[in-house]
Amino acid sequence: MGKKNQGIKKSRLSCALLLLLCVAAIFTGVCDYMVPSRISVRAASDAVRLAPGISLHTEEALPAMETVGSLGGDVITVGAEAKLFGVLPLKAVDVSIYRDVKLIPGGMPFGVRLYCDGVLVVDVGDVPCGGGTVSPARDAGIHAKDMITEINGQRITSVDEVVSAVTASNGQALTLTVRRSGNDQTLTIQPVQSDEDGKYKTGLWIRDSTAGIGTVTYIDGETGCFAGLGHGICDADTGELLPLSRGTIVNVSISGVVKGQAGLPGELKGYFSSGKIGTLLGNTECGVHGIFAELPAGICSQAIPIALADEVCEGDAELWCTTDSGGVGRYKVRISNIDRSGRSVKNYVVTVTDPMLLEKTGGIVQGMSGSPLVQNGRLIGAVTHVLISDPAKGYGIFIENMLNAAA
Repeated sequence: MGKKNQGIKKSRLSCALLLLLCVAAIFTGVCDYMVPSRISVRAASDAVRLAPGISLHTEEALPAMETVGSLGGDVITVGAEAKLFGVLPLKAVDVSIYRDVKLIPGGMPFGVRLYCDGVLVVDVGDVPCGGGTVSPARDAGIHAKDMITEINGQRITSVDEVVSAVTASNGQALTLTVRRSGNDQTLTIQPVQSDEDGKYKTGLWIRDSTAGIGTVTYIDGETGCFAGLGHGICDADTGELLPLSRGTIVNVSISGVVKGQAGLPGELKGYFSSGKIGTLLGNTECGVHGIFAELPAGICSQAIPIALADEVCEGDAELWCTTDSGGVGRYKVRISNIDRSGRSVKNYVVTVTDPMLLEKTGGIVQGMSGSPLVQNGRLIGAVTHVLISDPAKGYGIFIENMLNAAA
C-alpha cells in the first residue's frame, strides 16, 4: 500500500512539474511576443513602454540624443536584453536612438531602370537536339531564381555576355558561378547544338534588368538622398528581390489611370522622360533609395519631422500622390491594424476615405507604392501594397524601416 501511495505521489509530482514547465514556456513565449525585436526612442532618457514586469538592460549607458549626429547619421543602434522581473532573460533587443529627423515628403512619380548584379535565371527549358529534347541547364542543376555571376571565371553582367559565352563554347563545357539563397556554388553546363538553327544553347531563360514606375516617399533636402516604393523591386516571374549592380532614376509623366476594382488592381499609366535625374544606390525589402542630381520639380512641402513606430496611431492621415498632370495631391486615409512586432513591411492597414481619390483611382493602384503618409504633421511612412480583394485598402510601412534600410 505504501509503495502504491509513493507511486501516486511521484506521478502527481511529475504532472505538477510538467504543468509548471508548460506554464512557464507559454508565459515566456507570450512575453517574448509582446517585446519587439527593435525599439526606437528619440533620446536615451525616453521611457520605453514594455509589458508589466519586463525591463531593458544594457552593459553601458545609452548615448544621449545630441551625440547621435556625431556618431554617424540620424540614428545609432545599441544592443540590449529584455528581462522578466529584471532576472529572467527573454530576448535580445536592438534599441535605435534617433535625432530629430526632418524630411521632405515626396508624392511625385519617378522611373527606375535597374540592372542586376549578375544574370537572373527565370526558368530552365528544353533544347531540340538529336531528334529529341535535352536540357543542359536542368542537367547542370541550375534552378529558377539562381543568379549567374561568372562564366569560366569572368564576371557576367548581361544576357548578351551569357549568349556570347555559350556561342563561343563550340559545345565545350562551361563553368558557372551561381548564387543561390546568398551562397555561391560552382556548376558545369554543357551547351548543345540546336536542331532548329544550329546554334549552341543551354535551355536557360535569363534576365539582366527591369524598369518600372513608383512614387518618391521622402527627400533629404540637404543631401538630395531619397527613398521610394516602400517595397523592393522583384522579378516578375520568380518574385525574387533583384540584387542591384547599377540603376538610374528618370522623370515620369503620368498619362492616365486604370481604375482598380475588386480582384483587378489598377495602375498609374505613364512614360519615361528623357534624361537621367539621379542614381539608384540600393534595392531593399523596404524600398529603393538613391540620390537626385537636383531636387525634382513638384516638391510641395518643406521638411517635416518623422514619426517613430510607437508614435503612429490609428486614425486619420493623409496620402500624398500624383494621379495626373496636376501635381501632388493630398488625400484623406485612415490608419488601422498597426503591427509593431518588428516585421519590415506591411506594418499597418491604409484605407482610402477620400471621395475624390476613390473616384479617380478606386483607391490604391500600382505606381502609388511609396506614396508618403502624413499624420499629425509628421511623416509616418508610405503605402506599399494594395489589397487585391478591396482596392480601397492597402498596407503601409513605418518610415523608420525605410530609413534603416537606406542607412
